[in-house]
Amino acid sequence: MRQKNALIPTLRTVSEAEMISHQLMLRAGFIRQLAAGIYTYLPLGYRVLNKVEKIVREEMDRIGAQELLLPALHPAELWQETGRWDAYGPELFKVKDRHDRDFAAGPTHEEVITDLLRGEINTYKKLPMSLYQIQTKFRDEKRPRSGLLRGREFLMKDAYSFHADRDSLDQTYEDMYQAYKNIFTRVGLDFRAVEADAGAIGGKGTHEFMVLSDAGEDTIAMCGACDYAANIEMAEVVGVADAADKTEAPAHEKVATPEKRTIEEVAAYLQVDKEQLVKSLLFIVDGEPVLVLVRGDHEVNDVKVKNLLEGTVCELADEETVRRVAGVPSGFVGPVGLKEKVKILADQAVMQLNDMIVGANEVDAHLMHVQAGRDFSVDQVGDLRNIQEGDACPRCGGAIHFKRGIEVGHVFKLGTRYSEAMSARFLDANGKEQPFIMGCYGIGISRTVASIIEQHHDENGIIWPVAVAPFTVHLIAVNMKNEEQSRVAEDLYAELKKAGVEVLFDDRLERAGVKFKDADLLGIPVRVTVGAKAGEGLVEIKLRRSGESQELAVDNLLNELPAWIKRADQ
Repeated sequence: MRQKNALIPTLRTVSEAEMISHQLMLRAGFIRQLAAGIYTYLPLGYRVLNKVEKIVREEMDRIGAQELLLPALHPAELWQETGRWDAYGPELFKVKDRHDRDFAAGPTHEEVITDLLRGEINTYKKLPMSLYQIQTKFRDEKRPRSGLLRGREFLMKDAYSFHADRDSLDQTYEDMYQAYKNIFTRVGLDFRAVEADAGAIGGKGTHEFMVLSDAGEDTIAMCGACDYAANIEMAEVVGVADAADKTEAPAHEKVATPEKRTIEEVAAYLQVDKEQLVKSLLFIVDGEPVLVLVRGDHEVNDVKVKNLLEGTVCELADEETVRRVAGVPSGFVGPVGLKEKVKILADQAVMQLNDMIVGANEVDAHLMHVQAGRDFSVDQVGDLRNIQEGDACPRCGGAIHFKRGIEVGHVFKLGTRYSEAMSARFLDANGKEQPFIMGCYGIGISRTVASIIEQHHDENGIIWPVAVAPFTVHLIAVNMKNEEQSRVAEDLYAELKKAGVEVLFDDRLERAGVKFKDADLLGIPVRVTVGAKAGEGLVEIKLRRSGESQELAVDNLLNELPAWIKRADQ
């Protein structure tokens, strides 16, 4: 491609972007924003996108998945069958046609693929079957301010598998898991596969593929002694010791805590450690109020609350609901005397406290010397808090530390959630109807592109890995007005194209400094510069990542180039 007439509108600065990937893709002319979270891919950006797609297709095809293309517009009836029309929440784009029928712009395709298979496959003899697509998805994100890392319209690979038994699902899950590792390795990412929650999609077994980056929205709990890694939503807390003091606490008593509502305020006022206090937080799980108790120095994990109750939607109650259920504002709610009004859950660490301080269900008051079992009872006890740095690893007992991560892939064992809800069945070997056992496997294609930049850049611009770079070689003629340089550069451009090398030829009538600055910004792995020594038959070759450079004879460039390309990622 000749750069003179190419649509590569580089910018020196941008003001509206927060994430480095967003900044660099705008500055390098890879994308332009149409509306919040909605982007146009310019030619270079689209080439990178296609490179990632190609790698994904190769790995999907390698494990026998078949590519298809499903509709982006979904009739509401399908989503109503599974209950997700209402449960999915405000991220679901809903539209009406001219006949006032409801549709959704697809954020994911479990309902659509299940509807397809229930009409086409009716026997175990056609199973297992894995199908995938690469398609634009739509989610009305609340804060689409991170460029391609969180858009309202984005490109995704989603795959679905259908099985007659769990063993078959397990095998495909392992195949997909390995394929994902291959994909993210090939595109040059430093990533971890972590245990995760399935969220609105559902299912029990699930892993997220996280790119390690400070730009990530997710917190990953990792062990320093083994390979354990989990999203903080799912990281298991273990090693809770029995209470050291088994003696009964004194009778509880009410103490005034005027205008002291937070754990920090109450602890300071009563001159006690936060560990002695208990937070009492009201959640609404599938429409029902639930009081959750955690130690004062811990944070409630709403995903664990939802999973313990096998719920679908779990949200912290608003202030109006707290006052209606408990009769007092947040900060003064406690479990004593509240059992008749609400289900009570307690984190396992709370049950180890023999002498605790809780809200008195009275404004400006708390109860001291409260003991579980004597002063209040709970309905269920479980692991309901976020793991903390320094906590014991649930696998080996080593110390947990945190990293930030960007989710680029997610694999689920859906089981029969969708097939049961949608009556998608097949005849087994005995002629009996059985629901399909399903798996679901997604990769954010556009998010992967942004994640690559988050890990591969410097102060001058992007540094593309060879496998996904828009071009392999950036050929620069320092001065196109110089007849010798122009001739050598044109000849090299023709030879590189003939040899099948992807080359961007900077033939612009720009200053050398502008060309080199743009080259660093675009991040193409190998730069070949035709400059002052062109008349001597010499050009400079330089690697974008390492900065390694050397003068080479023009006649020897094509022979030397493969070795330089091979070193470009090192």
